[in-house]
Amino acid sequence: MTKETAEAHYAWRRPGGDRLSGIVHAAGGIVKGGLVLLTKRKWAGMHHIPLTGPVILVWNHYSDFDPLPVAHFVYNSGRHPRFLLKHSLVKIPVLGPVIKATEQIPVYRGRSDAADSLRKAIEVLTAGGSVVISPEGTVTKEPDRWPMRGKTGVARLALTTGAPVIPIAQWGSLAIHDRHRKPKFKLGRRKLVTVVAGPPVDLSEWEGAEPTRERLTAATDKIMEALREGVAELRGEQPPPLFDLREYKKHQREESEPTE
Repeated sequence: MTKETAEAHYAWRRPGGDRLSGIVHAAGGIVKGGLVLLTKRKWAGMHHIPLTGPVILVWNHYSDFDPLPVAHFVYNSGRHPRFLLKHSLVKIPVLGPVIKATEQIPVYRGRSDAADSLRKAIEVLTAGGSVVISPEGTVTKEPDRWPMRGKTGVARLALTTGAPVIPIAQWGSLAIHDRHRKPKFKLGRRKLVTVVAGPPVDLSEWEGAEPTRERLTAATDKIMEALREGVAELRGEQPPPLFDLREYKKHQREESEPTE
Protein backbone atom coordinates (compact mmCIF):
# COMPACT_ATOMS: atom_id res chain seq x y z
CA MET A 1 0.00 0.00 0.00
CA THR A 2 1.09 3.57 -0.64
CA LYS A 3 1.31 6.20 2.09
CA GLU A 4 -1.96 7.70 0.84
CA THR A 5 -3.97 4.46 1.05
CA ALA A 6 -2.34 2.72 4.02
CA GLU A 7 -4.66 1.66 6.84
CA ALA A 8 -3.84 3.04 10.26
CA HIS A 9 -2.87 0.84 13.15
CA TYR A 10 -5.27 1.02 16.08
CA ALA A 11 -2.56 2.66 18.20
CA TRP A 12 -1.35 5.40 15.87
CA ARG A 13 -2.51 7.75 13.14
CA ARG A 14 -2.14 7.24 9.41
CA PRO A 15 0.86 9.19 8.07
CA GLY A 16 -0.03 12.59 6.63
CA GLY A 17 -3.40 14.20 7.03
CA ASP A 18 -4.47 17.16 9.15
CA ARG A 19 -2.06 18.99 11.40
CA LEU A 20 -3.69 19.04 14.83
CA SER A 21 -3.18 21.12 17.94
CA GLY A 22 -1.77 19.71 21.15
CA ILE A 23 -5.19 19.76 22.83
CA VAL A 24 -6.69 17.65 20.01
CA HIS A 25 -3.88 15.13 20.32
CA ALA A 26 -4.31 15.08 24.11
CA ALA A 27 -8.07 14.51 23.81
CA GLY A 28 -7.44 11.83 21.20
CA GLY A 29 -5.02 10.07 23.53
CA ILE A 30 -7.54 10.05 26.37
CA VAL A 31 -10.33 8.67 24.16
CA LYS A 32 -8.06 6.01 22.70
CA GLY A 33 -6.81 4.99 26.14
CA GLY A 34 -10.34 4.47 27.40
CA LEU A 35 -11.40 2.55 24.31
CA VAL A 36 -8.41 0.21 24.58
CA LEU A 37 -9.77 -0.85 27.97
CA LEU A 38 -13.41 -1.16 26.86
CA THR A 39 -13.31 -2.43 23.29
CA LYS A 40 -11.76 -4.78 20.82
CA ARG A 41 -11.58 -3.07 17.44
CA LYS A 42 -12.17 -4.31 13.91
CA TRP A 43 -11.61 -1.62 11.28
CA ALA A 44 -11.71 -1.53 7.49
CA GLY A 45 -12.05 0.89 4.59
CA MET A 46 -9.97 3.69 6.05
CA HIS A 47 -8.32 4.20 2.65
CA HIS A 48 -11.62 5.68 1.45
CA ILE A 49 -11.02 8.71 3.68
CA PRO A 50 -8.80 11.22 1.85
CA LEU A 51 -5.81 12.42 3.83
CA THR A 52 -6.23 15.99 2.60
CA GLY A 53 -8.97 18.22 1.25
CA PRO A 54 -12.57 18.73 2.32
CA VAL A 55 -14.51 15.66 3.40
CA ILE A 56 -17.84 14.99 5.11
CA LEU A 57 -17.83 11.84 7.24
CA VAL A 58 -21.30 10.50 8.08
CA TRP A 59 -22.05 7.76 10.60
CA ASN A 60 -24.99 5.77 11.95
CA HIS A 61 -25.91 6.81 15.49
CA TYR A 62 -27.53 4.06 17.59
CA SER A 63 -25.89 4.36 21.04
CA ASP A 64 -24.76 7.20 23.29
CA PHE A 65 -21.35 5.51 23.32
CA ASP A 66 -20.81 5.12 19.58
CA PRO A 67 -19.37 8.63 18.87
CA LEU A 68 -16.20 7.54 20.69
CA PRO A 69 -15.26 4.63 18.37
CA VAL A 70 -16.05 6.89 15.41
CA ALA A 71 -13.82 9.64 16.82
CA HIS A 72 -11.01 7.12 17.31
CA PHE A 73 -11.37 5.83 13.75
CA VAL A 74 -11.43 9.32 12.23
CA TYR A 75 -8.49 10.48 14.37
CA ASN A 76 -6.39 7.50 13.32
CA SER A 77 -7.39 8.04 9.69
CA GLY A 78 -5.31 11.21 9.82
CA ARG A 79 -8.23 13.65 9.89
CA HIS A 80 -9.52 16.01 12.56
CA PRO A 81 -12.58 14.42 14.24
CA ARG A 82 -14.60 17.63 14.21
CA PHE A 83 -18.20 16.71 15.06
CA LEU A 84 -21.44 18.61 14.66
CA LEU A 85 -22.94 18.04 18.10
CA LYS A 86 -25.73 19.24 20.39
CA HIS A 87 -25.00 22.69 21.81
CA SER A 88 -26.14 21.52 25.27
CA LEU A 89 -22.91 19.50 25.56
CA VAL A 90 -20.92 22.74 25.58
CA LYS A 91 -22.51 23.64 28.93
CA ILE A 92 -21.21 20.52 30.69
CA PRO A 93 -18.31 21.27 33.08
CA VAL A 94 -14.91 20.04 31.84
CA LEU A 95 -16.42 18.60 28.65
CA GLY A 96 -17.59 22.00 27.40
CA PRO A 97 -14.15 23.65 27.37
CA VAL A 98 -12.68 20.56 25.68
CA ILE A 99 -15.36 20.74 22.98
CA LYS A 100 -14.47 24.37 22.30
CA ALA A 101 -10.72 23.77 22.40
CA THR A 102 -10.92 20.88 19.93
CA GLU A 103 -13.01 22.96 17.50
CA GLN A 104 -16.18 20.91 17.58
CA ILE A 105 -19.23 22.58 16.00
CA PRO A 106 -22.27 23.08 18.27
CA VAL A 107 -25.66 22.74 16.60
CA TYR A 108 -28.37 25.12 17.82
CA ARG A 109 -31.96 24.17 17.10
CA GLY A 110 -35.04 26.36 17.20
CA ARG A 111 -33.01 29.55 17.66
CA SER A 112 -32.12 32.53 15.51
CA ASP A 113 -28.50 31.31 15.31
CA ALA A 114 -29.49 27.78 14.23
CA ALA A 115 -27.85 28.30 10.82
CA ASP A 116 -24.49 29.20 12.40
CA SER A 117 -23.44 25.55 12.61
CA LEU A 118 -24.01 25.06 8.89
CA ARG A 119 -22.05 28.22 8.07
CA LYS A 120 -19.20 27.11 10.32
CA ALA A 121 -19.15 23.66 8.70
CA ILE A 122 -19.01 25.29 5.25
CA GLU A 123 -16.07 27.42 6.39
CA VAL A 124 -14.22 24.34 7.62
CA LEU A 125 -14.81 22.43 4.38
CA THR A 126 -13.93 25.42 2.21
CA ALA A 127 -10.61 25.57 4.05
CA GLY A 128 -10.00 21.88 3.23
CA GLY A 129 -11.03 20.46 6.59
CA SER A 130 -13.13 17.52 7.72
CA VAL A 131 -16.56 17.45 9.36
CA VAL A 132 -18.18 14.46 11.08
CA ILE A 133 -21.99 14.33 11.02
CA SER A 134 -24.74 12.01 12.18
CA PRO A 135 -27.38 12.90 9.56
CA GLU A 136 -30.11 11.59 11.87
CA GLY A 137 -29.23 14.30 14.40
CA THR A 138 -29.88 11.98 17.33
CA VAL A 139 -29.76 8.33 18.36
CA THR A 140 -31.94 6.43 15.90
CA LYS A 141 -35.53 5.82 16.95
CA GLU A 142 -35.89 2.82 14.65
CA PRO A 143 -36.98 -0.04 16.96
CA ASP A 144 -34.18 -2.40 15.85
CA ARG A 145 -31.52 0.40 15.74
CA TRP A 146 -31.30 0.61 11.96
CA PRO A 147 -30.48 4.01 10.43
CA MET A 148 -33.54 6.20 9.96
CA ARG A 149 -34.17 9.00 7.48
CA GLY A 150 -31.73 11.83 8.03
CA LYS A 151 -32.09 15.57 8.16
CA THR A 152 -31.34 17.41 4.91
CA GLY A 153 -28.55 19.58 6.32
CA VAL A 154 -25.92 17.02 5.33
CA ALA A 155 -27.08 17.05 1.69
CA ARG A 156 -27.15 20.85 1.62
CA LEU A 157 -23.63 20.92 3.02
CA ALA A 158 -22.37 18.41 0.45
CA LEU A 159 -24.01 20.07 -2.56
CA THR A 160 -22.94 23.55 -1.44
CA THR A 161 -19.28 22.67 -0.96
CA GLY A 162 -18.80 19.74 -3.35
CA ALA A 163 -17.04 17.83 -0.56
CA PRO A 164 -17.17 14.03 -0.85
CA VAL A 165 -19.44 12.21 1.59
CA ILE A 166 -17.86 9.11 3.14
CA PRO A 167 -20.24 6.73 4.97
CA ILE A 168 -18.87 5.19 8.17
CA ALA A 169 -20.92 2.18 9.29
CA GLN A 170 -20.29 0.88 12.78
CA TRP A 171 -21.74 -1.68 15.15
CA GLY A 172 -21.06 -3.09 18.61
CA SER A 173 -21.44 -0.17 21.04
CA LEU A 174 -24.79 -1.41 22.35
CA ALA A 175 -22.91 -4.09 24.25
CA ILE A 176 -21.32 -1.26 26.26
CA HIS A 177 -24.13 1.29 26.51
CA ASP A 178 -27.82 0.99 25.72
CA ARG A 179 -30.19 3.73 26.92
CA HIS A 180 -33.08 1.23 26.82
CA ARG A 181 -31.39 -1.25 29.15
CA LYS A 182 -30.93 -1.31 32.92
CA PRO A 183 -28.21 -0.75 33.83
CA LYS A 184 -27.37 1.35 30.76
CA PHE A 185 -23.63 0.73 31.02
CA LYS A 186 -22.32 -2.81 30.90
CA LEU A 187 -18.63 -3.13 31.67
CA GLY A 188 -16.41 -6.16 32.06
CA ARG A 189 -14.77 -8.04 29.22
CA ARG A 190 -13.88 -5.91 26.22
CA LYS A 191 -16.61 -5.75 23.57
CA LEU A 192 -15.98 -5.96 19.82
CA VAL A 193 -16.79 -2.74 17.97
CA THR A 194 -16.52 -2.77 14.18
CA VAL A 195 -16.05 0.43 12.14
CA VAL A 196 -15.95 0.39 8.33
CA ALA A 197 -15.65 3.33 5.94
CA GLY A 198 -17.18 2.96 2.49
CA PRO A 199 -16.53 4.67 -0.85
CA PRO A 200 -17.91 8.19 -1.43
CA VAL A 201 -21.66 8.40 -1.95
CA ASP A 202 -22.43 9.32 -5.56
CA LEU A 203 -24.38 12.59 -5.44
CA SER A 204 -23.56 13.64 -9.02
CA GLU A 205 -27.26 13.46 -9.94
CA TRP A 206 -27.87 16.66 -7.98
CA GLU A 207 -24.69 18.60 -8.78
CA GLY A 208 -25.42 22.13 -9.97
CA ALA A 209 -29.18 21.74 -9.49
CA GLU A 210 -31.26 24.09 -7.38
CA PRO A 211 -31.34 22.64 -3.84
CA THR A 212 -35.09 22.18 -3.59
CA ARG A 213 -36.60 20.33 -0.64
CA GLU A 214 -37.31 17.33 -2.85
CA ARG A 215 -33.74 17.13 -4.15
CA LEU A 216 -32.20 17.57 -0.72
CA THR A 217 -34.47 14.84 0.65
CA ALA A 218 -33.54 12.48 -2.19
CA ALA A 219 -29.81 13.14 -1.73
CA THR A 220 -30.10 12.65 2.03
CA ASP A 221 -31.95 9.36 1.52
CA LYS A 222 -29.16 8.14 -0.73
CA ILE A 223 -26.60 8.95 1.97
CA MET A 224 -28.65 7.14 4.60
CA GLU A 225 -29.16 4.16 2.30
CA ALA A 226 -25.38 3.85 1.94
CA LEU A 227 -25.08 3.81 5.73
CA ARG A 228 -27.94 1.32 5.99
CA GLU A 229 -26.27 -1.06 3.55
CA GLY A 230 -23.00 -0.80 5.45
CA VAL A 231 -24.72 -1.59 8.73
CA ALA A 232 -26.54 -4.52 7.10
CA GLU A 233 -23.20 -6.05 6.12
CA LEU A 234 -21.90 -5.67 9.67
CA ARG A 235 -25.05 -7.17 11.17
CA GLY A 236 -25.40 -9.88 8.53
CA GLU A 237 -29.07 -9.06 8.11
CA GLN A 238 -31.41 -7.71 5.45
CA PRO A 239 -32.12 -4.04 6.17
CA PRO A 240 -35.66 -2.65 6.35
CA PRO A 241 -36.77 0.46 4.41
CA LEU A 242 -35.54 3.73 5.87
CA PHE A 243 -37.46 4.45 9.06
CA ASP A 244 -39.44 7.72 8.89
CA LEU A 245 -39.85 9.10 12.40
CA ARG A 246 -42.56 11.57 11.43
CA GLU A 247 -44.66 8.90 9.79
CA TYR A 248 -44.13 6.62 12.78
CA LYS A 249 -45.30 9.31 15.22
CA LYS A 250 -48.29 10.07 13.00
CA HIS A 251 -49.22 6.40 12.96
CA GLN A 252 -48.86 6.21 16.75
CA ARG A 253 -51.17 9.20 17.20
CA GLU A 254 -53.77 7.72 14.88
CA GLU A 255 -53.70 4.42 16.74
CA SER A 256 -54.11 6.17 20.10
CA GLU A 257 -57.15 8.20 18.98
CA PRO A 258 -60.40 6.80 20.36
CA THR A 259 -62.74 5.20 17.85
CA GLU A 260 -66.44 5.97 17.77
